[in-house]
Amino acid sequence: MLNSPLPIVAVVAFDQISPFHLSVPCVVFGENHPGAPRFDLRVCAIDPPPLRTSAGFTVGNVYDLTTLEQADLIIIPSWRNPAEQAPQALLDALVVAAQRGAHLVGLCLGAYVLAEAGLLDGRKATTHWAFADDFARRFPQVRLDADVLYLDDGRIHTSAGTAAGLDCCLHLLRSQYGVSAANAVARRLVVPPHRQGGQSQFIQQPLPSTARDSRLAELIEWVRLNLAQPHTLDSLAAKAIMSRRTFTRHFQQLYGLSVGQWLINERLALTQSLLEGSDLNIEQISEQAGFGSPVSLRHHFRQQFGVSPQVWRQTFRGTT
Repeated sequence: MLNSPLPIVAVVAFDQISPFHLSVPCVVFGENHPGAPRFDLRVCAIDPPPLRTSAGFTVGNVYDLTTLEQADLIIIPSWRNPAEQAPQALLDALVVAAQRGAHLVGLCLGAYVLAEAGLLDGRKATTHWAFADDFARRFPQVRLDADVLYLDDGRIHTSAGTAAGLDCCLHLLRSQYGVSAANAVARRLVVPPHRQGGQSQFIQQPLPSTARDSRLAELIEWVRLNLAQPHTLDSLAAKAIMSRRTFTRHFQQLYGLSVGQWLINERLALTQSLLEGSDLNIEQISEQAGFGSPVSLRHHFRQQFGVSPQVWRQTFRGTT
């Protein structure tokens, strides 16, 4: 196998793969997005090509599993049938890749493959909510959280279904190459640049359906532009001209999060951006992001990302 000057991203395909699931890592890591790093993306197959997709067309030009021997990032974009165990050759290759330090990703039902390889034992993981009960029964040693969009557990990453795979891939890009790289790709794809992994998989009412909800959405945009100001549930409800109870209910329906958690997520996202793209010190950043104090900022940042703000800044400025 030829060496590559670029990071190698291997996407594992199979017969009857969903075209959407296959396309998610390909569009993030396989295309030339101005402002984002380049990757050597290789789609490899566990079945003899051509591969039939679930939409009826075929995919023919693919690599074999030896690609995994050099891959820096290996993505299982889904799996065709949770009741079917993945080929042992694939499971063995994933174990070897994990041992040498490759990043491994199981999008949607791809988490089943990582679990069958034993790579999720004792780790936090997620999968599509509709298969959560089955997954929990089959893999009790995995710390399953079926209420989130994606989970980052060191070099192992898992996501919920369909579009959450895109969130997970953008998170990978962000965590390895910085906010500007992820934002550049998100802008080209016309998707939100960052949804925190802890956001609920299932949001009852994702788009405003009433004038009241439209007004709430406008309020949210205003808050994003004014995070430095103190905000409380009562102050936001009053600004939306709603009762506390009505505001809370509509917010949960629209965003799948409590108001408090949403505020923390937004402030953390702004903190990441300022750490990577400005020379502001921690005190100044904590003020602009609305944390009130550097102590509060550091607490929430470490709780969410597992490192201090200083380490985050050093890491991404060195990488980018």
